[in-house]
Amino acid sequence: MKIALTPFARTRLFPRSERRNAIVGTDPESFERHINAHAPLAVLDGYAPFCKLHVHRNWTTTRCAAVEITPDNQHLLRSGYEARTRDELAVLNRWFEGVEPPLANYLLVILYDREQLAREGEAVDADWGVVGCLATMEPKETPLAPITMMRNALGVEEGGSGVPLDRDAYQRSVEFWAVHATWR
Repeated sequence: MKIALTPFARTRLFPRSERRNAIVGTDPESFERHINAHAPLAVLDGYAPFCKLHVHRNWTTTRCAAVEITPDNQHLLRSGYEARTRDELAVLNRWFEGVEPPLANYLLVILYDREQLAREGEAVDADWGVVGCLATMEPKETPLAPITMMRNALGVEEGGSGVPLDRDAYQRSVEFWAVHATWR
């Protein structure tokens, strides 16, 4: 099985700017070589049949992506409207500034199969394409953010995947993200 970084993931995981919450301690080519050369510890089902998550021990210096909101850090929360790409609509996001999360124990590489990527205009010369990566303490998936689930339900035209909203999964996501935030 061959895995390739998609242009979308390359931009998000390895940005030109020194974004602190990106993949750190490797470059895109080395990252791609590593995930192709090392079998995952586990393969998890994603939110749709075309999505899998490959669990790897963190071989980088990447920090955890989600931080619990506490009385001691809630004053560091920020928010703003942002789009992930020029073609997407901006949505409201929330993140920490000035928080130093721990090094992640695991990287969960989010993969879409070649057919789904072609439907989304992200064709790859591989069986699977990387669309994201979760940096976590435990070898389990962090719930998709509620806004990501909504974007997916809007369809490919709006930057989503076309997967309908699952009400129960959405509620679990809200419960998690009500007490956690990403950081920058």
